Amino acid sequence: MAKLVECVPNFSEGRRPEVIEAICKAITEEDGVVLLAHEMGPDHNRAVVTFVCDPKLVVDAAFRGIKKASELIDMTTHQGEHPRMGACDVCPFIPLGDMTIEDSVELANKLGKKVGDELQIPVYLYEDAASTPKRKNLAKVRKGEYEGIRDSIETDKTRKPDYGPSKMNLKAGATAIGVRFPLVAFNVYLDTNKKWIADNIADAIRSIKGGYRFVKALGFEIKERDQVQISMNLVNYTKTPIFRVFETIKSEAARYGVNVTSSEIIGLVPNDAIVDVADFYLQFEGFSKDQILEEQLKGAASGGSVDSFYDDVASSSPAPGGGSVAASAGALASALTAMVCRLTVGKKNYASVKDELSEIRDKCDPLKDELETLIVTDMEAFNDVMAAFKTKDDAKVEEATKNASMVPFTVMQKSLEVLKMAEIVANKGNENSVTDAGVAGLMAMAAIEGAGYNVKINLTSLQDKAFVAKLSKDANEIIANGKAIAERIKTRVESCF
Repeated sequence: MAKLVECVPNFSEGRRPEVIEAICKAITEEDGVVLLAHEMGPDHNRAVVTFVCDPKLVVDAAFRGIKKASELIDMTTHQGEHPRMGACDVCPFIPLGDMTIEDSVELANKLGKKVGDELQIPVYLYEDAASTPKRKNLAKVRKGEYEGIRDSIETDKTRKPDYGPSKMNLKAGATAIGVRFPLVAFNVYLDTNKKWIADNIADAIRSIKGGYRFVKALGFEIKERDQVQISMNLVNYTKTPIFRVFETIKSEAARYGVNVTSSEIIGLVPNDAIVDVADFYLQFEGFSKDQILEEQLKGAASGGSVDSFYDDVASSSPAPGGGSVAASAGALASALTAMVCRLTVGKKNYASVKDELSEIRDKCDPLKDELETLIVTDMEAFNDVMAAFKTKDDAKVEEATKNASMVPFTVMQKSLEVLKMAEIVANKGNENSVTDAGVAGLMAMAAIEGAGYNVKINLTSLQDKAFVAKLSKDANEIIANGKAIAERIKTRVESCF
């Protein structure tokens, strides 16, 4: 999949639609920038805008939005329920497709410098872009909000921004720019107007108060509804899923004699997050995301069918070749391991391993996706080597060949992770699916050894002996570990015959 960046700037304006429309128009001024959603909340006096584009376009698009916000929003008069420190309060980048965290951090720094230099707005980097661990948490960056930062930025050294002046831009405020995992903005409403109840429940679930590790939560009074709301950011929905937080809120609310009336998602939500909710409440047996019609249609529309991959392998083209097939084997191993988990979790006879196999299932799904991506990455690495040879530049050939060695090595590493989980599933999973776990073990080991071939053949043409020695040693260790695990899986499976 191509590199894409999702950007979700939050603006301190939720009452004037014409302002947010002007900001969105500025963001999408250039062709190729796609506006996915924008939502406003009058009580919070805040808007969330979501757009996606090629990484080459995202810095300028975000800058145009921040600039327009600085022209139309006056922080000296701003009031709202939501914590805020600037006209554009936060601007996170979320890497998609083949985009990496490192790529996105580079973009965050580029945008931060541009905003600081050209708009004279103090910029703080947060989450994965943070320049110091103390600024990773957005709540700490925004502590004191607009007024607190305004009054301390010039005298408190800890308030020195990463970019821009050490002086508050009184009209535009300050801005936090970061890189993060896709979060779920999730709100729950209660049938009471007592804010202290919402505050207590928010404290019970949020990480900083000893609640769920990946939950940020605050209680708010929503006057227009005569209700209170628990407003949350679920910063890693794979480790703290929506349903778990929702059930905890219902339980905590019952202690105070109140009920949940509704909930809402702000902005966009990953498909997997909603699938997990459906799986939990409907208690599906053996359900897979591949059963969703739209997922199959998406694959068909992109031409990404299994048949086309087989045909490409069978063609006269040298890529996709053995490296891509090894990555495919690893992806299938991960998929099979996840399948056995799904055929185990929820079964009465396997209640004791529910949590352990649920965790393995949740690890296998993203591993499968990563290994699928490596199918294409391996092809691209091979093509890069061929292109380097055409330049007749030895340095470029060396660099491209090193990269072509690291791609299958990554396949080996991820396939070893799958193999370790396949062993647990073979021993503890549904016995009716033990042979599926066995096949997962065979496929994972094939991925390790197959990718190992590609690592070693590339190493033979490299001049960097230290690189060759280390990668060869590491690859051999993975193969040795893998063989030991694969043999144990085989013994376990064959004992069932």
